[in-house]
Amino acid sequence: MEFCPTCGMLLKYELPHMSRPARFFCPTCPYVTQIEPKVKIKRKQRLVKKAVDPIITKDDMSNAPKTDQAHCPNCGHYKAAYIQFQTRSADEPMTINFTCEKCSHCWRED
Repeated sequence: MEFCPTCGMLLKYELPHMSRPARFFCPTCPYVTQIEPKVKIKRKQRLVKKAVDPIITKDDMSNAPKTDQAHCPNCGHYKAAYIQFQTRSADEPMTINFTCEKCSHCWRED
C-alpha cells in the first residue's frame, strides 16, 4: 500500500496503457508516481524463536496430589502425581496430566 506524500490519501493503481508504464495516482490531488519494474526489499528482519516456558513445572508436579491407580506406559509403575486442566469446552471432561514417580515420564489422559 502506498500513500500520497502530499495529502495522505491511499494511492490507486493505474494499469499500463500503450507506451505508458503502470503507475500509482492520487484520486484527490495531481500526484502521480511511476512503478519501478523491480521490487525492492526495503528491510529484512530475522525472526527469533522465543524460548517456551513449560505450563507445568517440576515444582507444580512435586506439590501435586498423588495417586496409585495410574499405570505408567513407560515403566509400568502405578504411583504418579497428577494435575487436571480444562483444555476443551466446559461440557467435555478435564484433561489429566500424570508424571510417574519412578521414571518421571509424563503422559496425559483426555
